[in-house]
Amino acid sequence: MAAKLRKGDKVIVLSGRDKGKEGEIASVDPQAGKAVVEGVNMAIRHTRQSQAQQGGRIPKALPIDLSNLAILDANGKATRVGFRMEDDKKVRFAKTTGDVI
Repeated sequence: MAAKLRKGDKVIVLSGRDKGKEGEIASVDPQAGKAVVEGVNMAIRHTRQSQAQQGGRIPKALPIDLSNLAILDANGKATRVGFRMEDDKKVRFAKTTGDVI
């Protein structure tokens, strides 16, 4: 199945603790059906100091389920994603505006 949400997409959270927050997708795990969104679903991770990095309490974005995310269209509203063929190429488009994503 084609990916409706991809790395770099601007999304909004539809449900959960961070409902209404917006961010950009940092990574997607299609097998688990989850994505990491910058600034959303943050948790504190305690890490030991090493030569490479500073230790302490470091905030980290945890994965959130894809069903709780919606892509933002040109108007800044949540929209669903559809697929259509343009010039023998499959493209994603916003269902609300019809614009190609």
